[in-house]
Amino acid sequence: MPSLHFMLLKLAPLNTRIVGGENAPPGSWPWQANLLQTFPTYQIMCGGSLINSKWVLSAAHCFSSTNTANWNVYLGRQELSGTNPNEQVRTLSSIFPHPLYNSSTHDNDLALLELSTTVTFSDFIRPICLAASSSTFYNGTETWVTGWGNFKHNTVMPLPSPATLQELEVLIVGNNKCNCLYGGSIITTNMICAGVLAGGKGSCQGDSGGPLVVKQGSVWIQAGIVSFGYKCAEPNYPGVYTRVSPYQTWINSIIITKQTGFVTYTSSGKNSDSSTSCSSSPSITITPSTPTTTTTTAKRECLIFPRFNFPVGSYVILILSIV
Repeated sequence: MPSLHFMLLKLAPLNTRIVGGENAPPGSWPWQANLLQTFPTYQIMCGGSLINSKWVLSAAHCFSSTNTANWNVYLGRQELSGTNPNEQVRTLSSIFPHPLYNSSTHDNDLALLELSTTVTFSDFIRPICLAASSSTFYNGTETWVTGWGNFKHNTVMPLPSPATLQELEVLIVGNNKCNCLYGGSIITTNMICAGVLAGGKGSCQGDSGGPLVVKQGSVWIQAGIVSFGYKCAEPNYPGVYTRVSPYQTWINSIIITKQTGFVTYTSSGKNSDSSTSCSSSPSITITPSTPTTTTTTAKRECLIFPRFNFPVGSYVILILSIV
């Protein structure tokens, strides 16, 4: 059980409203991290969440290796460009992808990132509690996803990511229902689905690794990590997230010198998803996820996808991201 002091850090004092798919007010999501790996002609962008003063949780598919070179982690960030007076920047000292991560099935898609130095907590930089192993998230539970990706776009070719941190309210879709929608046995018990089944809203390119969170009383709890999906915000294809709760033991085995808060989230009522069964479902092919990769010239916010411009002589294969 985390200490009272640690629990108080999770209260997000500046979070006063939630509006789906809109600019987030400064300080509303103080655990949100912006991860950038920058090279001379392109950069990779992912999201993440601060879980204590020296560790960030993200997705394994954001990292092609455990090499920490060229990675920067921005905390307290509101805008991808311009002035961020509450921002702190850190490099990485270690990257720990889950040892059972499978890039083909997307199972175990999470990674722990150790910052080079600790961050100083403020109203704009605070850690998030993680869902404990005994947590339950029933169909219809209200959650929120945040990031700089293309929240409102639902076509094959997303527009450039917004410069301001975005927030979107989405509902949990039970795993049985989600599996039916995805046409089979894609969704494992290590995953959790959430979205707007009518389409048009959802996480997209650039949001990979970012947090899916839920509020219990006054405490915010991270339920999922942006992982993959079919295109972006397509009707009847909710986003698929890494379910955080099964990994409590693994996370504690990696982070042994800094306290990480785990809180049990308990859904009320009955689990309506338990009686869901598939009759006939479409068969689709899910493309493995990758973080947003973009060309860069002068402005960081110019996140054009998916046309890349690599230096002559380099051979890089990139698969289009679907979340």
